[in-house]
Amino acid sequence: METLMEESRTTDEGRHRAEVSSGERFEFGKNWAQFLSLLDESRIEEAVASLREMLGVENLRGRSFLDIGSGSGLFSLAARRLGARVHSFDYDPHSVACTKELRRRFFREDPDWTVESGSALDAGYLRGLGPFDIVYSWGVLHHTGSMWEALENARLPVAPGGRLFIAIYNHTGTQVGRWQKIKKTYNSLPRILRPPFAALAIAPDELKSALRALVTLRPGAYVRSWTRYGGGNRGMSRWRDIVDWVGGYPYEAARPDEIFEFYRARGFRLTKMKMSGGLGCNDYVFVRDGD
Repeated sequence: METLMEESRTTDEGRHRAEVSSGERFEFGKNWAQFLSLLDESRIEEAVASLREMLGVENLRGRSFLDIGSGSGLFSLAARRLGARVHSFDYDPHSVACTKELRRRFFREDPDWTVESGSALDAGYLRGLGPFDIVYSWGVLHHTGSMWEALENARLPVAPGGRLFIAIYNHTGTQVGRWQKIKKTYNSLPRILRPPFAALAIAPDELKSALRALVTLRPGAYVRSWTRYGGGNRGMSRWRDIVDWVGGYPYEAARPDEIFEFYRARGFRLTKMKMSGGLGCNDYVFVRDGD
């Protein structure tokens, strides 16, 4: 079994390198690596509060928590802080390294937090992990290159009566196609050209935000969006968040009704939702029907 897992991990890493080299995938993990130097207790507490709010709990003691696409590892850390037994995995080797670094810093040699490489598109891997009380995947499944397959796989390890907490980009019509082209272009460019391209791509939105702040006499709010980390930026600086957005490819999106119907047909019931109101992520918490 250990040999099979190692072979699968090596295959995933090789596939990831090939996709990055061909411009088919953004290196999310390298972007998250910038986050580690910014992490402080206030950002961890924000993550802890977010899980409490969305899951409607005070703690997760005695529960198991699967983090699909752990990224920086922040929300795996938050779940562990709340008392859950945590299993984290990511397709991006740099994200795996980030998550392992957080475990080393805060829960060194902790048997109740495991971190490894894995793919949300590997149904066999997810089935083999066993049932979890909470399966969490925030802003990940729409970056796999096969979103509906990933959504299908995400339900597999949810225990009967367990919860599935996902965040998926909101489908707003023609904007989605335009951003797919922008994101693909970003990843096809030489690295030296990517930062100016990202600045150019986001400039119209930034100009609108700045003007809105001036018109409403709240210029300080716009300035704070560049100086304050956490919250909507998931712990990143504003610039790193922009790079993550402009470069985030593969990229897919779904309307809320599509997500509702998909999981309703598979025995899941929606218990909580947060709408983005734009191109951002809609948050969904489902409960799996069962004994």
